[in-house]
Amino acid sequence: MIDLKVYNKLPPLKGRVLITEPFLEDDYFERSVVLICEHNNEGSFGFVLNNYNELKLEDISDFPVFDKQLSTGGPVDQQHLYYIHTLGAQIEGSISVTKDLFMGGDYEQLKEKAKLGLIKSNQIRFFIGYSGWTIGQLDDELKENAWLVSEIIDLDELMNDKNNRIWEDYMKHQGGKYKAFAQFPINHKLN
Repeated sequence: MIDLKVYNKLPPLKGRVLITEPFLEDDYFERSVVLICEHNNEGSFGFVLNNYNELKLEDISDFPVFDKQLSTGGPVDQQHLYYIHTLGAQIEGSISVTKDLFMGGDYEQLKEKAKLGLIKSNQIRFFIGYSGWTIGQLDDELKENAWLVSEIIDLDELMNDKNNRIWEDYMKHQGGKYKAFAQFPINHKLN
């Protein structure tokens, strides 16, 4: 018999990901992988990596036509565009998430680099909205085993906005019982 409880072994630090446990019945976060961009004594925030929408970047911004799928980063502030990238100091004002991954920065500079063809599609991801937790909220959810914390497995896969199996990939990578979780049907009552 598989032990269905998920136990968190890593703290939710900036630059790690949150993986929802397989039985979470939540319209928004079901089977989500969230990049943690900040976790401190004021709260936490990040971007859902596998919640895609039908909008195109050019539908909502003046960004040059670019082959990128928009993701819905979370239920908070969905009227704003956010982005993560691997361009580092090439974009002024970028905030480091890990040594190779950055958030935000000078949007006009980013657009200009895109117009000049200096940005490859695998170097940037765009999100509408973000996921946020108030002080202690994420820690409480972790105690309830709503999330599993993991290191980033592969930065290229994280930047791939076409990966519809990222939740399964992260579950399998955890090994043991988590490999089995990756195979559970979305409606576990049908199993």
